[in-house]
Amino acid sequence: MPGPWKRSEPLDLLLALQGGGAHGAFTWGVLDRLLEEPAFGIEAVSATSSGAVNAVAMAHGWIQDGREGARTHLARTWQRIGEKGALASWGLPPAAGGVAWLTEFTRHLTPAQLNPLGLNPLADLLDELIDFERIRAAPPFRLHVAATRVRDGALVLFTGERLTCEAVLASACLPQLFRAVEIDGDAHWDGGYAGNPALAPLVYEARARDLLCVLVQPLESPRLPTSAREIADRALELTFSTTFLRELEALATNQQLIRGKLALTSLGRRLQSLRLHLVEPGASLAEAGGKAKLDTRPAMLGALCALGRERAGQWLEAHRSALGSHSSWSLPAG
Repeated sequence: MPGPWKRSEPLDLLLALQGGGAHGAFTWGVLDRLLEEPAFGIEAVSATSSGAVNAVAMAHGWIQDGREGARTHLARTWQRIGEKGALASWGLPPAAGGVAWLTEFTRHLTPAQLNPLGLNPLADLLDELIDFERIRAAPPFRLHVAATRVRDGALVLFTGERLTCEAVLASACLPQLFRAVEIDGDAHWDGGYAGNPALAPLVYEARARDLLCVLVQPLESPRLPTSAREIADRALELTFSTTFLRELEALATNQQLIRGKLALTSLGRRLQSLRLHLVEPGASLAEAGGKAKLDTRPAMLGALCALGRERAGQWLEAHRSALGSHSSWSLPAG
């Protein structure tokens, strides 16, 4: 195993955090492992849905006690999610049976019918755990939270003074379960429809050159879905990943096109200098199915965190030398 990687000063990373319900606990594990590395700093984070929950939890903890505070608060946030998950809050068992029941009923009932009181356990958790006013006043890194504007499908990024509890709720608003979140007169749904996560603010508004994407959905599905449920789950996964994958592919393609050219604009030089990296969960989450994204049992969240730590450790072992030097991910051939 390579020895510790030492630098005279921390290398700032740009983090793109994908959303995916309870699978966001995988990202918790990845972040927990990365935060153990004092050689890395963070300039900016772009996040969607459960990725946005991870981002604001990390920021809140960082303000309190630096990177160790970030690790502690991430753990606390996911512990509370496990204790007060959505299924338990609706009087359903937070186990496979409750998940299957809820998943089935969302196919036939609107949020107003399924959830007439407008319950949203995440709202209570964010109110309890995250000091948004403090994050807006003194952010430890720049935050971009993605939501989808319902009327036209546009990507909306909440940052700076617009970063509120409502913005994170909008980013995580699954329309099958929750009523749209209204902000500035517009209704918003889960950001995954428009950008999961959005790369543009990290590419065009930041200075750091190492862009690390943390995915909760594997790049490839190991087998062809055959049952009606598997087909529906896979179709939804593709819906939530297509925009991000196209953005990532376009970025990598543009880098290839301008490689080696000398007469570049400032944007061209920026694109040429970006180094792309990617951590993803592998086949184990691909086989879990869509209903697992609603499974907030503490044991499940703990297992996902452990997987995230493991995958981040493997990635660091294989690609640590690429950070600050070159991309560790490129477009697959063909």
